[in-house]
Amino acid sequence: MKRFPIKISKGRFKIEGLVQEIGQDILVSIWGGTHPHIGAVGIAIPRPSLRNPKKWSATSSNFTFVGHKEDTLVKNISEKLAAQLKRNVVVTAGVHWDGMTSREIKTIRNLAQKISDQILKKILLPHR
Repeated sequence: MKRFPIKISKGRFKIEGLVQEIGQDILVSIWGGTHPHIGAVGIAIPRPSLRNPKKWSATSSNFTFVGHKEDTLVKNISEKLAAQLKRNVVVTAGVHWDGMTSREIKTIRNLAQKISDQILKKILLPHR
């Protein structure tokens, strides 16, 4: 079983996390900003795509604490990892910076995409 940290930053935005393989399942915790916390939890399971059964997709359930907006982050990351790794995935996320602009929110979304790419690379590397 692997356990490894993840880090990414751009400008004032630094996001950290921890990835833990638990048997065949994967647990990802992501935090950052001035008030790290758990704002949302996403759970995804892999399944054949409804459009093309030869490809894999994922179905997710998400829980977001009232007033938090990390639901999109946990949904996107958990579904991407589950579909590509064909494993059950749980993602928690809590990132917060005061006074973010819409452009900065896009930056955070891009960083989250890169985090999922980092995770895939580290998990798949020994299998290539």
